[in-house]
Amino acid sequence: MVPCVQTHPGFCSFQCIKGSSIRNSSSRARASTRIGSNDLSGELKKEFEYGRHRENWVCAVSKNEPFAINRRASLHERSSNGDSPSLGSVHPSYNEVESNNNLRRLVRTGRQAMEVLDRQLQREVLFTYTSLIDAACKESGVEQAMKFLHEMRSKGCEPDVVTYSALINGMCNEGRLDDAIAFLNSMPSFGCQPDTATHNIILRGLCNTGRRMDAEKLLSHMLRKGCSPDVGTFNILINFLCKAHLLGEAVDMLEKMRKYGCTPITSSYNPLLHAFCKEGKLERAIEYLDMMVSRGCSPDMFTYNILFTALCKDGKVDAVVKKLNQLSSKDCSQLLITYNIVIDGFAKAGRTEEAIKLLDEMRGKGLQPDRITYTSLASGLSREGKIDEAIRLFHEMEKLGIRPDAITYNCIILGLCKARDTAHAIDFLAYMVSRGCKPTEATYTILIEGLSHEGLAEEALELLNELYARAVVK
Repeated sequence: MVPCVQTHPGFCSFQCIKGSSIRNSSSRARASTRIGSNDLSGELKKEFEYGRHRENWVCAVSKNEPFAINRRASLHERSSNGDSPSLGSVHPSYNEVESNNNLRRLVRTGRQAMEVLDRQLQREVLFTYTSLIDAACKESGVEQAMKFLHEMRSKGCEPDVVTYSALINGMCNEGRLDDAIAFLNSMPSFGCQPDTATHNIILRGLCNTGRRMDAEKLLSHMLRKGCSPDVGTFNILINFLCKAHLLGEAVDMLEKMRKYGCTPITSSYNPLLHAFCKEGKLERAIEYLDMMVSRGCSPDMFTYNILFTALCKDGKVDAVVKKLNQLSSKDCSQLLITYNIVIDGFAKAGRTEEAIKLLDEMRGKGLQPDRITYTSLASGLSREGKIDEAIRLFHEMEKLGIRPDAITYNCIILGLCKARDTAHAIDFLAYMVSRGCKPTEATYTILIEGLSHEGLAEEALELLNELYARAVVK
């Protein structure tokens, strides 16, 4: 290792002969793709093998970390929602004066600098193997990943909790939950203690497969071992209990969070609000929204969309519009969903004029309506007998490059049949087929009923028999 020049205050460029490893995402992506191939010992290994070449490294020196390579390092990252382990990057910052002083000291004692460099290189090797194992789990399966685990051990590289978590996550994704639990229990024998995030991976897998008793056992085991649950742990359990319609227990779980030093976040409340709304307990949902705000937790667009959907179904569209005018969101995709919910609510309430005003309003905010927006409007207009306006919106949608689906076509066909214009309805069916949209059973049911209402019973029966013969309808 040879110090070259100071690149900028606090950092120095070192030239060294070293082994290379994959550090950028594009290289890892190429390697991950190759894992699926049969040539696991060929191209894939070449990506991860250590070839010798000369390269400049930008390094920083500090008191706590005498020689820190300013490159990608492994992080055991978790989101507050209990997401799976991921590999991240960190770039340490150092006090410039202290860094320069330590740099001079280490350069004077070359042996110590090399020892620290060796430790850094070991971290690079660990990160590379962990990346390889994670990619193998996703592309080739856990069995191949285990081979890489044995290989890294044989080369004197000890796996860390992130490495083991990647393998456990792979087992859970393959449905091998019992193997994942056994692997978790074996980790201490290899000198590695599983952390909260590692437990969360298995907990999520157990909850997703409905294994409630096993999930409770894992939680008890986790607590006995002194591993404290985090927000992610509770979110997994609350979500599971809400889906299982065990709202009382979900509420208890939410209240238990503070006992373990965890403050509920927005994604802790949202499953409860959604469950209350789904069961028609709108007042309880609003009560918990107020509680959420009073505790200093801000609702997000998901929260409002849950409530807006319930309010619209309950016919309280005006209350939604009042709240909508108070909202501002940088997340255009979520705000579009919000507008779609309210437009659909107006359309179903027979208030299409107000729905169209909202369409103009969303455009004014720079939001582009999508297929759901136009389908909701076309459906409402057809129900109100405004079929010409519905067809106009349909063609406007096509001009914007938005492709209608079978539901959109069915709305127009229904409107034409209600207007006793089955001839045009049949023409529209032909247009639907010519545009590559496959009619559904509902499409033909609408037409048969339309023909019957128009007094064309024979034609309706003939069409029905033809559809039965072709097994289009059952």
